Amino acid sequence: MLKADASLPSMSIHPTAIIHPQSQVHPSCKVGPYCVIGPDVEIGEACELISHVAISGPSRIGKHNVFFPFSAIGMAPQDITYKGEPTRLEIGDHNEIRESVTLTRGTVKGGGLTRVGSHTLIMAYAHVGHDSVIGDHVMLVNGATLGGHVTVEEWAVVGALCPVHQYVRIGAHSYIGGGTTITKDVLPFSKTVAARDTHAYGLNSVGLERRGFSKQRIKQIHHAYKILLASKLNTTQALERLKSEADRGEDVDMLIHFIESSERGVIK
Repeated sequence: MLKADASLPSMSIHPTAIIHPQSQVHPSCKVGPYCVIGPDVEIGEACELISHVAISGPSRIGKHNVFFPFSAIGMAPQDITYKGEPTRLEIGDHNEIRESVTLTRGTVKGGGLTRVGSHTLIMAYAHVGHDSVIGDHVMLVNGATLGGHVTVEEWAVVGALCPVHQYVRIGAHSYIGGGTTITKDVLPFSKTVAARDTHAYGLNSVGLERRGFSKQRIKQIHHAYKILLASKLNTTQALERLKSEADRGEDVDMLIHFIESSERGVIK
């Protein structure tokens, strides 16, 4: 990692870009017109800031990330208790951050860190609030809004214009339809959509097939969902029924643990 230096022949920095001398930008990066990189920012190799991107620190950004115009990265958290403490944002590799996305740093009370994994697609106008954790291969569609302390597990899709309440968890491989308000935890592998009310409408089977889940794995998860959502058992009874089945598989174990560890309750 080298400190930003426009004189390096391998580094492409537009003359209108402003890079603080206390930042570190890999010489393979491209920094476009009117971008501003503040102090305590580290940017890994082969990243591209197309134009008008603002990055504040402390922030650590991995390699091969693309930031589109007017994205605001690593800004102070939108929290009235924040008093300027040096909290952080960390971003992994191979992410695409689209136009006008906002990713804010953490707060002391929330652990001091907002983290985005790798291979995510965060579409235009999406917001990731302070102390949130975004897993690998997540997709946040246009205008998705995550309140503080939200966890989005790997391969989840949050649809367009979805507001997600603080402290909610969105389970792995789940799909949330556009315009759905999320105030409780979203079950792994589920399709959750707002019709008259917000409900889980069964298994995200198409998404699981696309990710290479075997027919046997999908069958086991589908069986668990029938017990959870379509039987006359309450949640406690359904979990006991699932735990009594010896051949339930690791995916169902993950589903059981997700429900049992939920603090806000789950959407059924």
